[in-house]
Amino acid sequence: MKFKDYTYERPDFEKLAERIDELTRTIQDESDIERIQEAIHEINEIKNKVSTMENLAYIRNSINTQDKFYEDEIAAINEKGTVLISSLNRLSKVLVHHSLRSKLEKRYGSHWFQLMELDLKTFDDSIAPLLVEESRLTVEYDKIMASAQIEFDGKVNNLSQVRKYLSNTDREIRKEAMLKINAFFAENEERIDSIYDKLVHIRTEMAQKLGYKDYIEYRYAQMGRTDYNRDDVANYRKQVLDYLVPVAEDIFKKNLKRIHIEDGKFYDLGLEFLDGNPTPKGNKEELVAKAMKMYKEMSAETDEFFTFMTEHELLDLETKPGKANGGYCTYIPEYKSPFIFSNFNGTRGDVDVLTHEAGHAFMAYSCKDTAENPDLCWPTSEACEIHSMSMEFFAYPWMKLFFEDDENKYKVSHMNGALTFIPYGVCVDHFQHLVYEKPEASPQERKNMWKQCERLYTPWRDMEGMPMYEKGAFWFNQPHIFSSPFYYIDYTLAQVCALEFYLDSLQNRKDAWERYVHLCRLGGSKSFLELIQEVGIHNPFADGSIKSIVERLLPVIEQIKL
Repeated sequence: MKFKDYTYERPDFEKLAERIDELTRTIQDESDIERIQEAIHEINEIKNKVSTMENLAYIRNSINTQDKFYEDEIAAINEKGTVLISSLNRLSKVLVHHSLRSKLEKRYGSHWFQLMELDLKTFDDSIAPLLVEESRLTVEYDKIMASAQIEFDGKVNNLSQVRKYLSNTDREIRKEAMLKINAFFAENEERIDSIYDKLVHIRTEMAQKLGYKDYIEYRYAQMGRTDYNRDDVANYRKQVLDYLVPVAEDIFKKNLKRIHIEDGKFYDLGLEFLDGNPTPKGNKEELVAKAMKMYKEMSAETDEFFTFMTEHELLDLETKPGKANGGYCTYIPEYKSPFIFSNFNGTRGDVDVLTHEAGHAFMAYSCKDTAENPDLCWPTSEACEIHSMSMEFFAYPWMKLFFEDDENKYKVSHMNGALTFIPYGVCVDHFQHLVYEKPEASPQERKNMWKQCERLYTPWRDMEGMPMYEKGAFWFNQPHIFSSPFYYIDYTLAQVCALEFYLDSLQNRKDAWERYVHLCRLGGSKSFLELIQEVGIHNPFADGSIKSIVERLLPVIEQIKL
């Protein structure tokens, strides 16, 4: 069965909630461990049913944001789904305090119970209306971003399409493209500021209702961060500032020298080579065919996985009018199907999708027959990103397929990008900490906070001549800030782990690959630090972790001949 044939039906949330409540009462009163497990199994089937429908609606709305049916379905799911959250919350209370908890932990693992304890601390019926409004506002932001119709180069472009020009070899074209993007954000500044202001206040109110110091503390708990806290993250950011920001600044200086520009502006940073950045050779169909060859040769596991993805048409890759911005991977449980969504635009990023998002999808596919508990299919977000970012590096031996003579240019670009991304990622994280430490700040004060973080972590960015970015509105580009707050430091933590996998693979590829596959098969059965410890990856919060990665990686980059 192909994706287009997957059936959507709006869940009857009230009926499902009633059934979960019945099963919860059974669990509460039952002393027979097998009957409790049968009840948990049925509840897991309900969760998978709901997740399937929610993801089908989300994917199809992403593919066409102008489709009124799925827009309405998402609104209905967000509004009516809170009754299910309440029922699952009651279930968590019963399981966490059950007299047979120790036996259940042996069956399902202690991590599940730790996550449920956090769920109990982060949801109450009193915040249900706020969650509905939060979701509505993030959808509104997505619609604004998807609505972009930017006239450039003789055609109408969305944001993804116009960003392609930011790596053009003609400086005036790069500048003009950036000004067009600035104009789009200037036109929508008040609406975006208003949406974010409401989100900050709603999220702060949720945290206060549940007794948290602030939204930061609440969100860490909501994201299942069981083994690190804001102090660990602050120490990690300091390591990045001390050891990686100077390296990243040097990388950009060398890039500007390579393209013969002395007064580098922000719109110059997207070009790395005078004769143009490495671009994949071929259209969408040809790139997918090359990915098929790569995954067939990579391993038996990846061959089976990618064959499944293509045969079931589980990739929507081309940009088109009305399609949502960005890219993602999600999972459709009842069909045991990962799904990859993207917006190809002819840049290096198109290949990164076929490795990065495929890394997420490979993890989900690896767990499809073993992760009976849907709560433990995906790990917490920072661990999730290890699968995707590591796959980018494991794919290196096949980059000649995609880039031909530009293979080494791609590798330099990709590795430099991995290093320079981390300071930007912690910039996004630090900004959000500042925002939620002072939720009463005005929109302009928030823009000043962003500029403060930019100066710290990305001092090479010169925004002169770009009014919105000079004002401090670059973060308007970052959807995670709106829809997934604090989900960004995760990418940087995962990047550090992925770089270690890559460096280890240069010494012993077979061992590194086996450890990676093992990590994928573990799914979300353990916490972040437990997962990486099990596969021999160092703790990125530990002092010296960033320094060690930088010292190991720089000689590898220098050995690549251009």
